Formats: sequence, C-alpha cells, structure tokens
Amino acid sequence: MTMRRHVPSVLILLMAGTSVQAQAPAARAVAEIRRIEATPAFRKAVAALDAGHPQWVEDIIRLTEIPSPPFKEAARARTYLEMFRARGLADTETDEEGNVLGLRRGTGGGGLIVVSAHMDTVFPEGTPVKVRREGDKLFAPGVGDDTTGLATLLKLIDAMNAGGIQTRDDILFMGTVGEEGAGDLRGVRYLFTKGKYKGRIKAFYSLDGGGLDSITTGGAGSKRYRVTFKGPGGHSYGAFGLVNPMVAMSQAVVDFYKIPVPQGIKTTYSASVVGGGTSVNAIPREVWMEFDMRSESAAELAKVEKRFLEILPQAAAGENAARSTKEGPITVDIKLIGDRPAGQTDRSSDIVQFASAAYAAEGIPLRFSSSSTDSNIAISLGIPAITIGRVANSGRGHSLDEWIGTEKEPNVRLQKMDLAMILAMAGMK
Repeated sequence: MTMRRHVPSVLILLMAGTSVQAQAPAARAVAEIRRIEATPAFRKAVAALDAGHPQWVEDIIRLTEIPSPPFKEAARARTYLEMFRARGLADTETDEEGNVLGLRRGTGGGGLIVVSAHMDTVFPEGTPVKVRREGDKLFAPGVGDDTTGLATLLKLIDAMNAGGIQTRDDILFMGTVGEEGAGDLRGVRYLFTKGKYKGRIKAFYSLDGGGLDSITTGGAGSKRYRVTFKGPGGHSYGAFGLVNPMVAMSQAVVDFYKIPVPQGIKTTYSASVVGGGTSVNAIPREVWMEFDMRSESAAELAKVEKRFLEILPQAAAGENAARSTKEGPITVDIKLIGDRPAGQTDRSSDIVQFASAAYAAEGIPLRFSSSSTDSNIAISLGIPAITIGRVANSGRGHSLDEWIGTEKEPNVRLQKMDLAMILAMAGMK
C-alpha cells in the first residue's frame, strides 16, 4: 500500500507509553467548539449523556457477554445491528466482511464521516466472558477493548438524537471486524478498498483508546510473519549429525535480535510464538515461529523487515554447511500473516485541531500518542483519522482480568469531548 504521509523523525512516538504534549489548538477550531457547545441542541445532547450513563453500563455488560473471538464476531454483530436499528439509523446492514453499518444522514452538500469501534476481542472461543461488578469497576475479558468503544458509540448516537442535532455531513457508524491480531484490520480494509462507501470518506474516528488525556494520531505499522524451517528429521541418537531445523531457527532468532533500531524513532521486534517437533528423541522434520516487527515510520519498518528476510535463508544455509545434508537440506518457508501500514495524521488537520479544542474547552492537557488501530488504514490512504477515548479509566487490557471504571463524571466528560469534536468535523448546524 502506497504511503502518502510520513511522520518527521522528531515527532515519532511509540504505542507503549510515549507521547508528545499537544500545542494549543488553532483559534478557528476553538471558536467552532465554543459555538457548538453553546447551542441548545448540544446542551440537550450532553444532558442525555448524563442521563444515559446507567444504560451505557448495561450496554457494556450486554455486549461483553456475547463472545466475539477472532474471526467469529457474528453473534455480537447480530445484536449490534439490532441496536443500530433501534436508534433509527438508516441503511443498516452487515456487509460482506461482517462489519455492522448504520448511517445518520446529514442535511446534504457534505461528505461522509466514519465513527467506528471494533467488535472482535483477542480471546479464543470458549473464554468465559461473564462480567463481574466490583463497585465502580467491571471485570471481564474484552470488557474494555473494544466492547466499551461499541457502547460509547451507541451513547453518542443517543445524545445526537436526544438533542435533535443536524450535521452537514453524513455520519456512518460502524462496528468493525478483524481489528485484533491476525484479523489484520480486515474490516476497515474492506470499508476503504471494497465497500460501497469506498471513495466517499473524508475523515475517520476509531473509539479504541483508554484514558482521559490523549488521542492517537500516529499509526504504528507492523509486519508479521510465520516462518517454517524444514529438514529430513530422524532419530536423535541414530541420525545424529544430520541437519536440524531447530538449529537454523534458533540462529535466525539470535541474528534477528541483533538488528539495530534507530534512536528517537520507536521501532520494535519480537519472536513470539513457536511450535514443531514430534518427540524428545527425534530430530524435528519441521519447526515454526511467528515474528512481529513494528514502527511508526514506514521507512524504519521496511529496514527491519529487509534485514529479517535476509537472516532467514542465511540461517538455513549456515546449518546446511555445518551438518550433513545427505538425507536432504534445511529449507525455509516464509509466510506474511500481518501487514499494517504506518503513518501520521497531520497535527494541523481539522480532525486533530477540533479534538485539541474540545479538550482545551474542558481544561484537559492533551497528549498525542501512537498505536496500531483501525485508523492505520485511513491514515495510510491519506484520509485524516484519529483514535479517541472510549472510557476514562481502564486497565489490564488483553488479559483475563481486564477492567474498566464506570464512574459517571469522568466518562460523561470524555463522551462530551468525543461528541464535540465529531460534530465539529461533521459540520453541526
């Protein structure tokens, strides 16, 4: 995929905790947020956010307890489609990839804004997903990422409806599939490259962030490979001296971890999942491993990937030279299993400026961060995109004891900022 935007190295961030403090938003953005927040319609909408807090909590519980493992989001999608229809969205449907879509029509003459959250979780089929409540916290696998994003999206629709809000642009609300892991952003890829709204989208929001003081403007790209080393195999005693694919793979991992990474541009790699072999007393016929490489810079990611792809045949050749190949040599099979583009939404763009102004109106210092989310696809296509907050307080994401905080005040405050920035981008009347 051709990149249209690249982030300057001095601004590059990492997804894991590093960020840059936002500068003051432009005066025009501040003025637009003030105008919107002063309208009676917006005030009614905020009142609805406040009154709808208990329903938001119940929606989170309801959706969390519908299992949505990787590539098996259909049950949750059916419920989410009905929730869209109950809110009066137009053209509600589940597309060919499994995304749930619903349109809130504008007054005409504008473009199309997408507001999304993802329906899949990282947890395999069979994982218990019963929500446990302890005070102001909900605990369950996937309760935050991104089930709370789905519920927050619904609450924004409810607030717009309660306020009778009209926008110039159409707003497409969306529950996406395949955001996590091997899903490789397949839902939004379909939206932007094959779906019926292809070519119409002018801005994209993903409700997939946690915390009250940051938005994601950078897309950390990734390359993921499954690599299989194969050999003749044999008895560990009787065939000793034959080439061993385990040795070649081990050497590949050692050399992989010698790849240098740049200073100031967070670039990472990992050898993560491994398997193969049949018995402790047998030279394996094949072994495999999965590798992950990430960077917010497309150029730096390409450098790491290039060196990685050089290392693999070198490791096989080294083992073939070191031991006997009379029963056959070591070969290596390389399969790309994940490809997420890197990029950065321009900090001076309207979508970032309106977000900054919405935070400034609440007196909250805003940080810009980077991550790997559905926004990556839009960013890579040159479409302004950011990932914004779904919940004010959360922790232990991607673990069995994942939790979110359901305190009313900070979450309503976050939802108010989300709503204001989206309405500014969509041209609230």
